Amino acid sequence: MERIVVTGVGAVTPIGNDAATFWSNLRGGVSGVGPITAFEPADDLPVKIAAEVKDFDPKNHMDFKAARRMDRFSQFAVAAGGEALRDAQFEVTRENSTRVGVIINTGGGGIPAIVNEVLTHDRRGPARVSPFFIPMFAPNMAACQVSLTYGIRGPVLASVAACAAGAQAAVDGFHLLRRGEADVLIAGGTEAGLDPVAIAAFANMQALSRRNDDPEHASRPFDKDRDGFVFAEGCGAIILETESHARARGARILCELVGGAMTADAFHITAPDPEGFSVTNAIRLALERFALEPSDIDAVYAHATSTPLGDVAETRAIKQALGGRAYAIPVSAPKSMVGHLVGASGAINAIAAVLSLRDQVMAPTINLVTPDPECDLDYVANVERAVAINTVMTNAFGFGGQNVVTIFRRYTE
Repeated sequence: MERIVVTGVGAVTPIGNDAATFWSNLRGGVSGVGPITAFEPADDLPVKIAAEVKDFDPKNHMDFKAARRMDRFSQFAVAAGGEALRDAQFEVTRENSTRVGVIINTGGGGIPAIVNEVLTHDRRGPARVSPFFIPMFAPNMAACQVSLTYGIRGPVLASVAACAAGAQAAVDGFHLLRRGEADVLIAGGTEAGLDPVAIAAFANMQALSRRNDDPEHASRPFDKDRDGFVFAEGCGAIILETESHARARGARILCELVGGAMTADAFHITAPDPEGFSVTNAIRLALERFALEPSDIDAVYAHATSTPLGDVAETRAIKQALGGRAYAIPVSAPKSMVGHLVGASGAINAIAAVLSLRDQVMAPTINLVTPDPECDLDYVANVERAVAINTVMTNAFGFGGQNVVTIFRRYTE
């Protein structure tokens, strides 16, 4: 079977609007959480913090007229996808365009566009609703706008898989390339749902941290004093290629995507299964399908949202799946710095895994001051660590019980 490799990365995040800045700040333990500036929070909104993308100008990445017709989640995808193509030193041409694909997933699509146009309709009447409303909010539009911007004519797909969406894009892209439907693929996830309605809904669900007076320390995965996740926005994209195509064009290969697995909890619409049965199964399936043993895993980038239930359940699943190996490997939580990017979070973990393999270092889990006794693994607390890494596993879990595990490995011919 054809091996699938990673040749480029691109990112728009709360700690950097390109992959290099993101990675530098992630390694440095820089928090991207602060007071909400996207809108003026109402006095009775209990959560007034988020991890926002700062100083993003869509005109730096696309035509101004095109940008006006895109919601922010699509703008992020065009920016990150373009950076990933440049990083891979791959140019889409008319001749190769039918062999290039896009899978950009999301959790919610254009939530702000929906809210804005509903308000416009109610306040100003139906004649003032934008004719571009539908192609602005539709969840598939991030992938389609990447296709339109870069002239990609191969498969263009989008799945709405909640917080597992970005990781699912990598798994689906892996299989699409192995089936021979394309040679090159942009895979990732994007989210830009910072809106009073979304914040209010998550807050009323008791899912968000309420550390309004100390935002930089609000996201604290595996810490005993964690009180919920921090809502965030951004996008991550990676370039996947068949090994034969990458080598034929002399590409720099960052690592290999070994594969992955997907399962469902069938437990609750929002809460994780506290026993971690299906997450454990996803890890085991990912290992078994690609002839790997727990001893082959050298590091984990965890989903780790900083919720009281989720971090314990994930820790339990890692231990159940990897056995004693779980205690011997570093486990890191990027959300401690970037917050929870929902549909983009799995893609951000993937980029961290790829760059960890390149640089042989694990980014830290910041704000880990008082470890939760039930979270007893090595979480690379607060400071990055040089580690000999050959294989990295990433986890991503979504509302509704969707679980995705991916495995990346150092590339050898």
